[in-house]
Amino acid sequence: MFATLVRRAPARIAIKLSFLAQRWSHAGGRKLRALVPPAALLAVALAGPSFVADPTAPHVAHMLAPPSLAHWFGTDAIGRDLFARVVVATRLDLSIALGAVGIAALAGSVLGAASGLAGGRIDRLLQRVVDVFMAFPLFVVALALVAVLGNSVSSVVLATALINIPFYARLARAEIAARREANYVHAARLFGWSDTKILLRVLLPGALPALCAQMTVNLGWAMTNSAGLSFLGMGVRPPAAEWGVLVGEGAPYMMTGQWWLATFPSLALALAVFLLNGAGDSLRDAFDPRSR
Repeated sequence: MFATLVRRAPARIAIKLSFLAQRWSHAGGRKLRALVPPAALLAVALAGPSFVADPTAPHVAHMLAPPSLAHWFGTDAIGRDLFARVVVATRLDLSIALGAVGIAALAGSVLGAASGLAGGRIDRLLQRVVDVFMAFPLFVVALALVAVLGNSVSSVVLATALINIPFYARLARAEIAARREANYVHAARLFGWSDTKILLRVLLPGALPALCAQMTVNLGWAMTNSAGLSFLGMGVRPPAAEWGVLVGEGAPYMMTGQWWLATFPSLALALAVFLLNGAGDSLRDAFDPRSR
């Protein structure tokens, strides 16, 4: 009997490993693959500036040099290496996006979750406030907020966060409202749990997957918003290396043939937004049980 078990052991192990691999490929593997683009972008933001030339060093002899082996993205009007400036700008743009999305997700989730759990008049009142706020063009609201707060990185972060709060409030409200009458919520109330404890321990954890997917998508939108503000001169100011600033500095040279000054920062921004949007869609599909 022992010999039979020994002979069958490799087959059982192989079946078990195959089963685990299949589960990983359908669940954890999909989530892991979805996190690869944001992780790559974060790696560039953290480590990239250490591997490029000084983005602030001017070289008068190489002003407006086209892309070459010495300067992959060419140089700007005072001879600064554009590739180094685009790479360094990744850190600033990603920092602005992370700060804005983090603030918006925290404030919006708490507001929406409280609205969804309370229901009734409080829920209707808060949702009407959200509807009124979302009725305005959000980029115009961001422009007005930055104009009031002043041109600085902190102003861009705060303005971008404020215009993103309604998205998380609405999403969290929908997730909580769909679960507040579930049996496990009633069971928690029977155990004497308060609404706050139920919200923090039961309802919000269930809404986290959808919120995380929304945060990944909003990172790209926050980057676009901050770059747009900087392009219009209402956000980060030169000589800081920021994608919107670089596009704004290079735009006047497009008509004179120096196409690389605005093209490469624009492509970097578009690639970052594309990667983050794709990661957000993948996370949403991975967490959606209907897609399994």
